[in-house]
Amino acid sequence: MRPLPRQRLRLSGGAELSFAVAGDASKPTVLLLHGFPGSADYFREVVPELSQVAYVIAPDLPGYGESDPLPKPTFPAFSQAVSELLDRLAAGPRYIYLHDFGAPVGFDIAMQAPDLVLGHFVQNANAHRTGLGSQWAPVEDYWSNPNPENEAAATAHLTFEGVRNGYLGGMPPDVATRIPAEIWEEDWRTMQLPGRMETQRALVKDYGNYVARFEEIADYLARRQPPSLMIWARHDPFFDLAEVLSWMEALPRMEGHVLDAGHKLLETHATAAVSLMVDFIEQTRPTGDGSRRDTGR
Repeated sequence: MRPLPRQRLRLSGGAELSFAVAGDASKPTVLLLHGFPGSADYFREVVPELSQVAYVIAPDLPGYGESDPLPKPTFPAFSQAVSELLDRLAAGPRYIYLHDFGAPVGFDIAMQAPDLVLGHFVQNANAHRTGLGSQWAPVEDYWSNPNPENEAAATAHLTFEGVRNGYLGGMPPDVATRIPAEIWEEDWRTMQLPGRMETQRALVKDYGNYVARFEEIADYLARRQPPSLMIWARHDPFFDLAEVLSWMEALPRMEGHVLDAGHKLLETHATAAVSLMVDFIEQTRPTGDGSRRDTGR
């Protein structure tokens, strides 16, 4: 695995945020937000091609990859950190990649400046309760009754086996063999650094606050109807397939693709995904007069 080259930004609160950037800053921005477990390297296979049509920004979220943990890690705090990065890079109109734990961050950024949103890439990201299948029951119990016993059950995935399952869980064996062990081994090594496990535990708890915003998010989607491209992994054991229909109902003009992949779709289907993403950008990016192309999307 060849990691993306990184730069670092010292945030106003003192922590440093690591990020990859590529492409021409005069082009529309693509903000790539990874999930758990992982880092900006999740996008290593799509950044080169995306950078031909966009200004690509891929941060390591705080407490992931090479970014420092935050003293009080929450999704709004992550959003503030990434927004500071976007301001520093003078990023303008943008497409936002919504995936896993990156979705609460991406939605927060989008809803704070909806006029700057050109569209969304939706890859196994919950925005409706339909995505919370039975596997979420221990986590929901923790949200409603945050005692030590429930916390232990809700965070039981924070192990080497749990990190590996983030890549291989639910996948057909022939697809799973395409992901080398060094990828999740690096994630696990990073999670052993100071402050990283505390970050993971805090986010499991704070995801309940994100779920509480689903009505607000539904209103944003209904009013704005942002152009959106869904690239969904059908074998994801964490985000129920019923979530696909909820997204389609919320965004009737959404282009949707369900691929034969697991939670970490880009590890096995980057070529197919980036082709769809580049086409989507070319079809929806603003014209010279600032209007959108009439694509029927």
